[in-house]
Amino acid sequence: MPDLSRLPTAPLLAAGLVGGFTLAQRTGVRPLGGAAMLGANALAARQWYAVGGAPLTAGLSAAYWAAMGVSHPLARKIGTWPSVLGVTAAAAGAAYALADRRA
Repeated sequence: MPDLSRLPTAPLLAAGLVGGFTLAQRTGVRPLGGAAMLGANALAARQWYAVGGAPLTAGLSAAYWAAMGVSHPLARKIGTWPSVLGVTAAAAGAAYALADRRA
């Protein structure tokens, strides 16, 4: 099994948000998209904990899930894909700035 402990978390979160949305949209099974997001969060959380402990892990996890929540009302205003990509950029940017750059 490959060692995922050095994988940057910003692209991992981007894959979780965009991939989770795409999976839910294509299959019509929203919990499947949530499971993909949860998997990305779980992998990233291990690395965040190593870099900044519980406070960083909790903060970045909260930001990640808040991004998903914000994408829904934002999609009504700017469209689905612009919303998903915008919140993904924000969450991934936070992960890069607060964790990946420090790792």
